[in-house]
Amino acid sequence: MSKNLIVEYMPFKPVGTLSESSGAAFGVPGGFVVQGILQRAGAKNQNGRIYPRTILERECKRYQQEYIDQHRALGELDHPESSVVNLNNVSHNVLKIWWKGDDLCGAVQILETPSGKILKELFKAGITLGISSRGLGSVKELRSEGVVEVQEDFELICWDFVSNPSTQGAFMRPTSMHESINKNIQPNKYGKVNSIITSILCDDGKCRII
Repeated sequence: MSKNLIVEYMPFKPVGTLSESSGAAFGVPGGFVVQGILQRAGAKNQNGRIYPRTILERECKRYQQEYIDQHRALGELDHPESSVVNLNNVSHNVLKIWWKGDDLCGAVQILETPSGKILKELFKAGITLGISSRGLGSVKELRSEGVVEVQEDFELICWDFVSNPSTQGAFMRPTSMHESINKNIQPNKYGKVNSIITSILCDDGKCRII
């Protein structure tokens, strides 16, 4: 059975304090770290896909050893159609993952890269983002119409931050700003996002290409 690129989206709700010192608890003093749900096992997502817990647990153990422990659990801002993490677009590094029931939670450091700066400003502005796993594998259709199950050959590649989540309950949002952030998408959301990105990419009115 051939492997295909499998993408899983979840809304990402940060918990914890939104500050430049939020990384101190994870060994990155002065770092900007957000925590939230990365993925959910055993539940159908909005794409009609189910990830068995045993498969996610296996891949998380491998990811921990091969990537997190080696401080190279990198991800991108927006989803590329590739099975390779593009260093030119890296925005964050996963510091820690853990299970809370069937929810896979994580602590993610936002890096001082061009894409990381955009991501950080979006969080600070209260923009609702999604977290999306990227992996290779195959799926099998179940008896329930429109539902497929990820198979044993699944291989986790990374988690990316995206604007279009597909599974409920994974938006990251800092608790310190929880009351001031509207959970619903605002009509001017995309204008605000464009303004943030433009301000980061442009110095003294002159835009630079990244």
